[in-house]
Formats: sequence, C-alpha cells, structure tokens
Amino acid sequence: MLVSRWPHSGLQEALASSPKEIAAPWVFLPGNDQVHTWTLVTSQALDTAWRVVKGSVTLAVSLLAAILCYFRRLHLHLGHRLKWWIGYLQRRFKRNLSVEAEVDLLSYCAREWKGETPHAKLMRKAYEELFWRRHIKCVRQVRRDNYDALRSVLFQIFSRGLAFPSWMKEKDIVKLPEKLLFSQGCNWIQQYSFGPEKYTGSNVFGKLRKCVELLKTQWTEFSGIKDYHKRGSMCNILFSDALLECKLYEALKFIMLYQVTEVYEQMKTKKVIPSLFRLLFTRETSSDPLSFMMNHLNSVGDTCGLEQIDMFILGYSLEVKIKVFRLFKFNSRDFEVCYPEESLREWPEISLLTENDRHYHIPVF
Repeated sequence: MLVSRWPHSGLQEALASSPKEIAAPWVFLPGNDQVHTWTLVTSQALDTAWRVVKGSVTLAVSLLAAILCYFRRLHLHLGHRLKWWIGYLQRRFKRNLSVEAEVDLLSYCAREWKGETPHAKLMRKAYEELFWRRHIKCVRQVRRDNYDALRSVLFQIFSRGLAFPSWMKEKDIVKLPEKLLFSQGCNWIQQYSFGPEKYTGSNVFGKLRKCVELLKTQWTEFSGIKDYHKRGSMCNILFSDALLECKLYEALKFIMLYQVTEVYEQMKTKKVIPSLFRLLFTRETSSDPLSFMMNHLNSVGDTCGLEQIDMFILGYSLEVKIKVFRLFKFNSRDFEVCYPEESLREWPEISLLTENDRHYHIPVF
C-alpha cells in the first residue's frame, strides 16, 4: 500500500512546487527569446532614429527662422537706405522752384477757398472779378516767405527782360556800398543785416558788393535775351537756387536803402522830394535812413516782408509801377493800388495779387 501511494504523492508535490514551469513551459524556448530581443532592438532603433530626426528637424527649423529673420532685417535696412538715397537724389536734382508754373485762376481759387464763410465767399468773388473783368486767366504761386514780394517783382522783371532803371545806367551800382561810406559818411551801414543773418561788421561792404554785382550781372543778361522761352528757362534755373535768390533780394534791399539815403540828403538841402518819402520820414520808426534800416529793412527776409510804404520805395527804386490786387479789399477803393501812385515817367507795369498784404502771387493776363 505504501509503495503504491508514493509515486502519486511525489507527483503532487512536484506539481505543487513548480506550477509555473509546468503551466508555461514555452517561455524558455529559444525561438521566443529571439523574437523578444528583435522587438526590443527594433523599438530602440526606431526611438533613436526619431530622436535624431526630431533634432535635425528642430535644428533646420531654427536655422531657417534665423535666416528669414536675417533677410527680413537686411530687407528693412536696404529699404531704409534706398529710401534715403531716393530722397537725396530728388533733393539734389529736382528743381525746387520758388515761382511755380501757371495754373488756372478759378481752379486755384476753388482749391484754396472751399468753405462757405463770409471771407471765403468774398475771396471767390474777388477771383471771379479778376478772371472775368480784369482778364487774368492764370496765376503763378510764389513761395511763401519773407522775401516773396521782392521775389514776385524781380521774377517779372527778369522774365519780361525789362531794361535797367535810368539812374542805374548812369551809375556803377557795384560801387554804391563804398560810396555811402566814404562819400556820405554812412558808417552805420555796418549794421546792415542779410535776412536771417544778423550784424556782420566790417564784412558788410564785401558782401553787399557781391550781392549788387550779382544783381547787375543777372539783370544785364536777362535784359539782353530777346527770346521769351529762353528767358523763362533761365528764370526756372535761377529761381530754384535759394542762395543766389537771397543775394539778389539783399541787393534789392540795399538799392532801396541807397535811394532812401539819397532822397534824405536832398531833403536836408531843401530840395523837392517825392511825397512818398515825406510820408516815410514823418514816421518815428523811419525818420532817417539809419532808423529805416534798423527798424524796417533789416527785418525783411527774416521776420517780416515788405510793408506798403516799402512797396512804394521798391517801385521808385526800380522804376516800375507795381499794381497790386488786394483781394481781401474787394468792393472797396483799395482793391487795386499802385506803388508808386504817381510815376515820374512811363515806367513798365508789374502786377501782383495778395490775399492778406503779407504774401504775394503773380497774376498772368
């Protein structure tokens, strides 16, 4: 009995002690171990390859972004430089005319005076008066600064080729600065101001001489040109050079000062003088040539333009009758005035128009 039960109980103990080995004997098979290893290696290889690809893609994207950022900055820099050079070339080669080309008078009026205020309506009526009854069809706009009255007059003198005033033909105007100092003892002329440029001291004579010499040269050249279109082309060149323009206007100011000084000397000797100069010398601020220069003339081109009395002196000095249409005085006796009112002989007539007695434009008939 004992022998017959032993093998059975031993078998039960063996089964009880090693259930896993009996239940899953395939784990230890050599073929299954190879499949597991291959799967593990493949998974690791794919993971490594993904990390490499991911890193490469990230690096490529970062590099591409850096390149795009660089080219964007380069594009902006080149754009700024190109814009600067275009502006420089335009300033360098484009003619900045101080007297613009002719434009239709009524079109200019419609552009400038669009409102329905009483003043705007008055200005439109004044422009219509010029167009329909005074036969002014166009207007040349003149740069708005404190030289514009002088510019408007001188432009017309040159563009029309007007001759020298008679008194300028008899005297060498280039020597007038020294004449005032040495012949008439006007040493106060050293306080003459060239527009925005203030006191110049002993250099004033050399500067004035150069200005007057330029005026004489240019005037002689323009008056000798018979072709109207050629004079117009030369005016476009001259009136686009700000430095030359300023010298010409300072020469005109000095010519005015010289005439005031001459008439003042005549008045002291009891000679008959034009009424406009008597009016000038009755003012406290211009009782003599020095006060006229210090209180009025030195400011022209700097802080103010010509006043009405100055327009009289300018017309008298250049021997031209300056007719001015004062649009803000429409429907009054002061709508059209002449400087000077009584010319000594048949002087050429120059026309201006103004909306406020401060800035002037050139009407074209």
